[in-house]
Amino acid sequence: MKQLLFSLVLLIGFSSFGQAQTAKPIRYFMQQTPSSEGAIPYGNNPKAGKYVNAGDAKIYYEVYGEGEPWVILHGGLLGSTYEMHQFIDSLSKGYQVIAISTRGHGKSELGTEPLSIRQKADDILAVVKAVTSDSVNVLGFSDGGLGGYMFASLYPERVKKMIAIGAGEQTPKLRRMDFNAVELFQLDPAFMEQQLGLMPQPECLMELGNQIADFYNSTSISKELFGKIQCPVLIIAGENDRNAALETILSAYRMIPDSQLGIIPNAAHGVFLENFPAVWYSLVPFLEKE
Repeated sequence: MKQLLFSLVLLIGFSSFGQAQTAKPIRYFMQQTPSSEGAIPYGNNPKAGKYVNAGDAKIYYEVYGEGEPWVILHGGLLGSTYEMHQFIDSLSKGYQVIAISTRGHGKSELGTEPLSIRQKADDILAVVKAVTSDSVNVLGFSDGGLGGYMFASLYPERVKKMIAIGAGEQTPKLRRMDFNAVELFQLDPAFMEQQLGLMPQPECLMELGNQIADFYNSTSISKELFGKIQCPVLIIAGENDRNAALETILSAYRMIPDSQLGIIPNAAHGVFLENFPAVWYSLVPFLEKE
């Protein structure tokens, strides 16, 4: 079954995503598979992994370190907890890290209800309640940043600070996402086999892709939502981000009442994969500020 699904995946065209326009394998953008001996397999670590029931789906998460909690949210589509490994490595030295595999990704179930922004926020809340009664900080990349915005908007008492990377204003008219099986893109076989191996429902991969397209083609994350965020927010983006264009990043920055902005020159959507030192240097003062 998984071999059949993998063959189908090779026919998917990600025409609206930056990685579809490069000859580099998709793993370069989404994650680097652990290569060094002894590397922690974030997103697939039995020693740290747990599940929580979030309505119609079981959501997988891992906890590392001790201290003030930071929730880590990876990107969407083919994003994974491991793509956030540098943040988990760095933050877990002084904080408690709660790394969530969002529904349909990694070991988390897709569930039966269509993907929605409210659902993303409620999934985060379910995990947070399972781990701590305290308020948390949130760091989200791309789709994880959008879910983090909604979580902070709906549950302001649960969020102290938020860092959003590559996540700006989202409205249906900004871009249209389509999955075109006619256009062929050579994806990374090792990456895709790894992701299918993690999924509890690999047969839902095509459904997940279609639902994500529907989500982006119909969801609005704009002034009304941003205006309800009460916590300080640091927005970081690459100057050449094609997924969250600079105009959308600036819009979010202007709409969020207490916001800061960091733009990394000559970087694209996966800015922290391209230049983690610059991203980390940009966010350390925000981490340390009371």
